[in-house]
Amino acid sequence: MNLPAEFAERTRALLGDVEYKKLVSALAEEAPVSIRLNPRKQKEVEPSIDRERFTPVPWCAGGYYLDERLTFTFDPLFHAGCYYVQEASSMFLEQAMRQHLNEPVTVLDLCAAPGGKSTHIRSLLPESSLLVANEVIRNRSQVLAENLVKWGHPDVMVTNNDPANFGKLEEFFDVILADVPCSGEGMFRKDSGAIEEWSPENVDVCWQRQRRIITDIWPCLKPGGILIYSTCTYNTKENEENVSWIIKELGAEPLSVSVPEDWGITGNLSEGDFPVYRFLPHKTKGEGFFLAVLRKEGEGEFERSGDKEALVRKHLRVIKDSGVEPGTLKGKDLIPSHAQAMSLTLESETYPSCELTYEQAIAYLRREAIVLDASVPRGYILVMYRNLPLGFVKNIGNRANNLYPQDWRIRSGYLPDIVRVL
Repeated sequence: MNLPAEFAERTRALLGDVEYKKLVSALAEEAPVSIRLNPRKQKEVEPSIDRERFTPVPWCAGGYYLDERLTFTFDPLFHAGCYYVQEASSMFLEQAMRQHLNEPVTVLDLCAAPGGKSTHIRSLLPESSLLVANEVIRNRSQVLAENLVKWGHPDVMVTNNDPANFGKLEEFFDVILADVPCSGEGMFRKDSGAIEEWSPENVDVCWQRQRRIITDIWPCLKPGGILIYSTCTYNTKENEENVSWIIKELGAEPLSVSVPEDWGITGNLSEGDFPVYRFLPHKTKGEGFFLAVLRKEGEGEFERSGDKEALVRKHLRVIKDSGVEPGTLKGKDLIPSHAQAMSLTLESETYPSCELTYEQAIAYLRREAIVLDASVPRGYILVMYRNLPLGFVKNIGNRANNLYPQDWRIRSGYLPDIVRVL
C-alpha cells in the first residue's frame, strides 16, 4: 500500500515507530467483513447461524465477523432487512448508547447515510423514542430512507437538510450523533480512493468544517443532552483536538464508556486527559474509527413529549415520515406500500402470504413477473423468503404482478448459486 509521505510522517509521530509499522502491516491485510443482525427479524434465522463461520463482534450484541465476503446483493435476507453489512469498529456506538441511555429519547443522526449507524441506533432505542436520520446530499438521503424502510421500525423520520437548517429546533434533541465528514484515513484499507484524496490541506478543511457542523447543531441539543462525536480517521486534529475544543468552547462534559482491556481499544493520544475511544486496525479487528461522548451543561429530562414529528415537518425537508404508509389508491384499489411489508408492526394475518424459492425470490427482487402456485388466492399477496417478508405482488392467476419498488430492484442479470449468508 502506497501511503502518502506526509500521512506516514504524521502518523509515525503520533503512534511511534513500532506501532506505526504494525499499523502499516495491518493495512496491507484484507479488511474484515462484518454484519449486524436486525434483532426484530433475526429470530427466523438465529438457529442457522454457523458459529464456525461467524465470530461475534465483542462490543455489539448482534454483530458478527464473517469468514469471507459474500455477494450480499444476491441474498434475499439482506433485502428483507434481516441484517446490515456494517464495519465492525463503528458498532462500538452500541456501548455509548447502552451505557448512557435507558429511557425514551429523541435522537438526531446528523450525517446518517447510508444508514448503518441509524439502523443500529433504532435497534438500541427504548420504545416510544424518535429517531431523525438526516443526510445533506439528496441522492444519499434516498438510499438512507430505503435502508431504514427495510429495517422496519416505524418511529424514524428521514430528512435532507444542511446542519445549519436545524437552528429552529432549539433544545429539541436528547441525543445527537455527529459522525462527521472526515479525511477518511481509517478507510485506507477498504477504499483506495481515500488514499488518493488525502492531503494535509484536506485534513485542515475537515477539522474546520467539523467545528462548523458542531457549532450549527449544538443549540439543538437539550441541556443535559448527549453528543456522540465520531470520525473514521486517525489524526488528532479531527479527533482529540476537536473534542478538546468542544469541551473548552462549548462547555461540554466528557463522559466515559466502560471498555474491557481485551477489546484492544486505544484511548487519548493527545495531551488531554478526557476519555476518547480509538480503533486501530493492528489492535482491533476492524477499520480506523474514533468516538467520544460529551454531555451538554445544564439540567434536562430525557423525554418524548408533544408532537415532535410535526415540528420536524414544519422546519425540515422530510424524505421519509414516521409511521407506516398503508398504500396508494388507484381507482377503487388500495395498493399496499412496500413499507408495510417491511414494517415490524405488520400483523401476519393482514394479507395472505406465499413462500418463495431462492430463484423466485431473486426474480422478485429483480422486479420480474413470477408465477405462484395455483393454491395461492388472487389479490394482494405478501411474498416471503425463509418466513421473512420481501414485499407484495398482485396475483392474477396466470402470473403475479410485481410490486417491488422500481428503484430498489437488483439490476444485475447474473444468476448465482444460492447465496446464503445466514
